[in-house]
Amino acid sequence: MAGKSAKLGTEPISKLLMQQAIPASIGILVMSLNMIVDTIFVGRWIGSLAISAITVVVQPTFFIAAIGLALGIGGSSVLSRALGAGDHKKALRVFGNQVTLTFVISGTLAVLGLVFQDRLIVFFGADDSFKELALIYYRIVLYGIVMLAMCMMGNNVIRAEGKPKFAMYAMLLPAIGNIVMDYILIKILGMGMEGAAWATFISYAICLAFILWFFVFKSELRLRWSSLVLQNKLVKEIAGLSFVTFARQGVIAILGVLLINVLIKYGDALDVASYGIISRMLMFALFPIIGVNQGFLPIAGYNYGAEKFSRVRESINISIKASLVLAIAIFAVIMIFPAEIVSVFLSNSESLDAETLANNDEILRRTPAALRWVFALTPVIIFQLIGTSYFQAIGKAVPALLLSLTKQGFFLIPLLLILPPFMGVLGVWISFPIADFLASTVTGYFLHRAVKKDLVQT
Repeated sequence: MAGKSAKLGTEPISKLLMQQAIPASIGILVMSLNMIVDTIFVGRWIGSLAISAITVVVQPTFFIAAIGLALGIGGSSVLSRALGAGDHKKALRVFGNQVTLTFVISGTLAVLGLVFQDRLIVFFGADDSFKELALIYYRIVLYGIVMLAMCMMGNNVIRAEGKPKFAMYAMLLPAIGNIVMDYILIKILGMGMEGAAWATFISYAICLAFILWFFVFKSELRLRWSSLVLQNKLVKEIAGLSFVTFARQGVIAILGVLLINVLIKYGDALDVASYGIISRMLMFALFPIIGVNQGFLPIAGYNYGAEKFSRVRESINISIKASLVLAIAIFAVIMIFPAEIVSVFLSNSESLDAETLANNDEILRRTPAALRWVFALTPVIIFQLIGTSYFQAIGKAVPALLLSLTKQGFFLIPLLLILPPFMGVLGVWISFPIADFLASTVTGYFLHRAVKKDLVQT
């Protein structure tokens, strides 16, 4: 049964990329808007130190949720190529193994995270000024983290089936639900940090409910109990490619912990709040580029599996051109309006106490320059994103892994250890554009070489 996934090998690449990238971009936009609105609500209605608390908690929770993301992306590379080759039985077995692996691994990590919560929250960078706020948020969010992992896995499988609109809905519904619940629980019921956490928990439940509905009623991958039984060969194939994403997310988590600890050492909790705002903007501002990248993955994977190499080459070229146009536009907005962007997250209401107002003024003074530094080389990052995704899409796990680690692992982490001792907090922000340039140069070189060598026109 070819299903709708067959269109990935026949329709024009530009049309397919739009069909895949636009829903993915909208979904990411709404999801990132959800995170931004969450941060705005917390910053305006609880206080700027609550932003610091959320920033710390994001590291361990998203590390666990990254299990689902990794198994979703890596397994879907296997799944896309199986569909492209017409092997529907293998695709079904791959999906079942993705479900089992995601549930078992993320569930185990969630339990460990709750058992050692007091030690972990300090390790991840919380200091005495916002530790209690961080613990409140961490504990409740971790109750639902397995649901988020399952959603991240399922969302990528939906996209691999060639049904990006449903993948978009899976991000839209929980994001809208979280925003609504944030307003009710924080603003109306005055539940503070607990309200923010429970709103996030509810959003995970909404997402999982939609994912389950899709695979019961709309998917061409109808799971059987036998599909859930782990098969050694499939596990190795899925794990090899999933490790690319998981390693990248793991390094991102390590980077986040290091970055927060460096900011606390050479700055203070307000610098952590600045980073919290910047990290939200990174996801929000780059949503169309990430959408193009996610749209590119199933197209390249399917056509490589079908040995339509000219279409793979065309998908690379079109994705790079589209991403470059978007990246230049994003760069311009960030450079022109940094202060206006930061001010959205903060309140100057007279109802706030003097200390909170002073903290907000200081964050507004510090953050715009930092935001500009972090986004200074945005146009070049497309080569790193598309290059890494190409190797992952065609099943080459080792180069995909190494290239995915170039920015955060090979360059940014060492720079954060080298520059801040001499430059203080400024060294943190300057590290970002240097790492972007180095990572994109390396990845672009290997992508160019691979395309010339492997994608012979057919």
